[in-house]
Amino acid sequence: MTNDSATPDADPTPVDQRDLAAVEAQLSRTPRGVRRVAHRCPCGNPDVVETAPRLPDGAPFPTLFYLTCPKAASAIGTLEASGLMKEMTERLRTDPDLAAAYQAADADYRARRDAIEVLEGFPTAGGMPDRVKCLHVLAGHALAAGPGVNPLGDETLALLPEWWKSGPCVEPGAEPGA
Repeated sequence: MTNDSATPDADPTPVDQRDLAAVEAQLSRTPRGVRRVAHRCPCGNPDVVETAPRLPDGAPFPTLFYLTCPKAASAIGTLEASGLMKEMTERLRTDPDLAAAYQAADADYRARRDAIEVLEGFPTAGGMPDRVKCLHVLAGHALAAGPGVNPLGDETLALLPEWWKSGPCVEPGAEPGA
């Protein structure tokens, strides 16, 4: 797995049309506000995109790192259904080292988003810094930023199967929903 660039640029290189087509096929809809591919799956497709803090219509979109791979998203959904988010949130209350590391992850996420545009009064995403609300966001942040930045995102990734092993989730340029 590779991350295409750990720190967002104020003016990133335009996203390749094949990557946009792959993301559209992954999401089964036209993606909105994509700034760049933030991480690539070992199969070569994007699996995390960096999204603008505001969508083209001006609406705030605090989720900077958006997990697009349906195979990874499905596996993470299984983890969410298992009660893992509740367990992680409880650990944040009882483990000061984990809580501090998660606060640092929140600060990293916010700094990356604010480097593009400040969303005054908007939280980061995924429940940071006090709870775990969405493992998809935490995993997306961990993939985009690299290991050691988001401890609960790293834990989520460690619990996932190798979702890419059976081949790409979509073929680049495939029709949405294919």
